Amino acid sequence: MRSTWPGRARGPSAGGVLAAVSAAPALVLAGWLLAGLPLLLLGWFRPPVAVPLGLAAAALLCRYGLRGLPGAGAAGTPQGAAGAGTAPAIAGATAWQVAGVLAAAAGSGLFNLLLHSEQLIVRRDPATYAQYAVWLAEHGSLPIPYGEAAFGGPDPALRFGSVGFFDHGGAVVPQFMPGPPLVYALGHWLGGLAGLLLAPPVLGALAVLVLAGTVARLAGARWAVLAAPVLAVCMPVLYTSRTTFSEILSLILLFGGLCLLLDARSRLRAAPPGSGGAGQPGSGRAAVAGAFLAGLVLGLAVLVRIDGLRDVLPVLAYAGALIALRRAGAAAGSGGPAAGEPAAGEAGTAGGRPDGRLGAPLLGGLLAGSGLGFAAAFLLAEPYLEYLSGSWRPLLAVCAAVLALALAAAALGPRLAGPLRRLARVRRLPEAAAGLVVAVMAAFALRPRLQTVTRVPATPEDRTTADFIAKTQAANGLAADGTRLYYEDSLHWVAWYLGVPAVLLATLAAAVLAHRLVRGRAPEWLLPLTVVGWTTVTTLYRPAITPDHPWAARRLVPVVLPGLVLLAVWGLRWVLRRARERGYGPAARKGIAVAGVLLLVVPGAVTSIGTAFTPVGRGERAAVEAMCAALPDGAAVLVVERVTADRFTQLVRGVCGVPAAEVAQVPGTDLASPADVARLTGRVRAAGRVPVLLAAEAGQVAPYGTPVQVMRLRTRQDERSLTEAPDGTWSLAVDVWMAVPRNGSA
Repeated sequence: MRSTWPGRARGPSAGGVLAAVSAAPALVLAGWLLAGLPLLLLGWFRPPVAVPLGLAAAALLCRYGLRGLPGAGAAGTPQGAAGAGTAPAIAGATAWQVAGVLAAAAGSGLFNLLLHSEQLIVRRDPATYAQYAVWLAEHGSLPIPYGEAAFGGPDPALRFGSVGFFDHGGAVVPQFMPGPPLVYALGHWLGGLAGLLLAPPVLGALAVLVLAGTVARLAGARWAVLAAPVLAVCMPVLYTSRTTFSEILSLILLFGGLCLLLDARSRLRAAPPGSGGAGQPGSGRAAVAGAFLAGLVLGLAVLVRIDGLRDVLPVLAYAGALIALRRAGAAAGSGGPAAGEPAAGEAGTAGGRPDGRLGAPLLGGLLAGSGLGFAAAFLLAEPYLEYLSGSWRPLLAVCAAVLALALAAAALGPRLAGPLRRLARVRRLPEAAAGLVVAVMAAFALRPRLQTVTRVPATPEDRTTADFIAKTQAANGLAADGTRLYYEDSLHWVAWYLGVPAVLLATLAAAVLAHRLVRGRAPEWLLPLTVVGWTTVTTLYRPAITPDHPWAARRLVPVVLPGLVLLAVWGLRWVLRRARERGYGPAARKGIAVAGVLLLVVPGAVTSIGTAFTPVGRGERAAVEAMCAALPDGAAVLVVERVTADRFTQLVRGVCGVPAAEVAQVPGTDLASPADVARLTGRVRAAGRVPVLLAAEAGQVAPYGTPVQVMRLRTRQDERSLTEAPDGTWSLAVDVWMAVPRNGSA
């Protein structure tokens, strides 16, 4: 079957279409972030300015990132293996395979659109991101002003910060990096709160598409048809595709950046030896531009999640290695290539098709993207950076050391060729690399028998987490021990969500690929395997998250789960190829293929069934809108009870558009002092506004005025499972009572 679209004599090949649609989401997302961040810093993030500039930036990146994507080569040919001049972006793709990938992504998006969450009341991160996005969509600037004039000016009993929103430097500063809210604000512009809440399922579908594109480039398009549904039915992906998390955006940028770099490599290798090939598809000039864009997209992962700095650390080392290898004029390995695979020498030789040419633009793009992320963090999220300083400062030091080593290696490149060749000739080194992969995974599997990870609370945040864990243990019928973190079970978390067969196939694939890379084969896998391996090991060793599920599963979404899906399908491909080489007949190979597909798809789907059809937070949007409508004109809201203040202070300020503040509680209680309430009520009236009190119970506002219930929400929330995969949801009740104080009330 020819890999062109049916009914068209001429047009884009199926391989070209799949390459374009799987790389475009990352480019569009990067363009929007590049346009939106400067506007936010200037206080001009408004639709009339942001939309045209964002679209223009996205179009410009797509023009340079997608141009020259060629057609496909012979069916079954891996990427980069076609003859010079064809340079397939995704070789061997057929129209039906592309349709299968698109159907899986669209089905994922539709399913999650129908069952999307409505988390707007601030209890955990999704609602914090949502309220952050609402503020940006409505106001287009940061920080968030106190609005203390509505309360008669500053007062020692007023508190303007709340959960997810720091009181810092005379204003309110949202927690988290600004990347996700910049994206979700577009959904709010298009459809208000409903549009904001529907944006995550769309992004989830794009994430499935991007991962499928990565698989198609590295394993073949037929395997992308399998990888797409395996990822789509995975519970953590369903979970983070239904509400306003940051992890899905990070997945798009990280795997989209890998797609762009693989495409740049294909273009470079297609250029005729000894020629720049400028202006031709696959030319050196287009490859250099593609490498810069790949680095830029990967670096922008830091703008989405500060943890992105860890995820892109291997890219920094890889770029430095490419620069050093180009200067050395020779590759690091000496082993010959297998049939149909590029030689390692082509990855670094000065002549022919040097992948080393991609090193400098990749490094430049990476530094530019991550630099923008850190600039945004320091300018817009300073208290958040300070809160996480114990994590990112050591990591930044490691990045600086890696950069220094990379630059030193580049300077010493000509002297490194000989030692690298001698290292590659060390006997049993490939076997040792493969054995190391297996040993690491075995250690994680045995870790629960060897270690119990605990943390003695040392800060107020630690004590809050320990108290939460103890309460969750009680709800799960476990012995109370708030110091437990359950990190020793991290590989078992992966097995819950992907299944043991997928973990075993991924381990097998990683071992085989490590063996090949040390022998100087399969160089296109060097960066993908390093990124997946590094992030998987560091995440599983220290997930750094409250360990209740499905909450903790979000840590696995940006790299670990999609990376293991990528490896697992490649591992199944390798098993089938070995079966053919060993003389197994078509019937036996078909049986192996069917069994492999079922073992990859079914375990994850079975785990997801318990929660997949029950949306959480439904009814929150209607409840919030009704509460806002119940507030009188000219109101200024004083929240007199702690839990209600944590959940609703920023919501009232942002969604309702009403000045809001918490009244400080009496020490040892959850309620404000009546004297403070009376004084502040009078000051609000003197400022020409209507004082409104909010609390969780009628009796908490009754001393000041007639209680009116403005919210009675009964919905579902995430389960909080500690020792097994979640299989359901828990009930959630939220009540808010309002009172307009009487004149002279105490």
